[in-house]
Amino acid sequence: MSNLQARLLSLHNRERATVGVPPLAWDAGLAAAAAGYGPELARRGRLAHSAQATRPGQGENLWMGTRGAYQLEEMLGGWAEEKRLLRPGTFPEVSSSGHWSDVAHYTQMIWRSTARVGCALHRSRRWDFLICRYSPPGNVVGQRVF
Repeated sequence: MSNLQARLLSLHNRERATVGVPPLAWDAGLAAAAAGYGPELARRGRLAHSAQATRPGQGENLWMGTRGAYQLEEMLGGWAEEKRLLRPGTFPEVSSSGHWSDVAHYTQMIWRSTARVGCALHRSRRWDFLICRYSPPGNVVGQRVF
């Protein structure tokens, strides 16, 4: 496992430990799938989730920022900060703001039944894109977050 992969896995598992859910395992196949989507994001120059049909059985978190300006901890930290709006309960009724999308990155990170993660960092001329894929996917309507 590369240093980048180890750091990404550790950051995810640190968040999972805070809510008492099992740690994730790194999945090279998910990482490869995430890496395959990086060029599409770079071409678009903006964030847009990949089509569900292109990633069956995978959840997805995306991040974008100025190339070279952010550390991994800051990238994932933005997702983790969503926990301040989390209201434990059944998805999608889990955000104190009333909008499930305000906590969806965080809930995917800590979703109890998610067991594997794979991420890729794609750099374009202007932007860095972090793509993480999760299996089984989280944010399942009608299920408890953790």
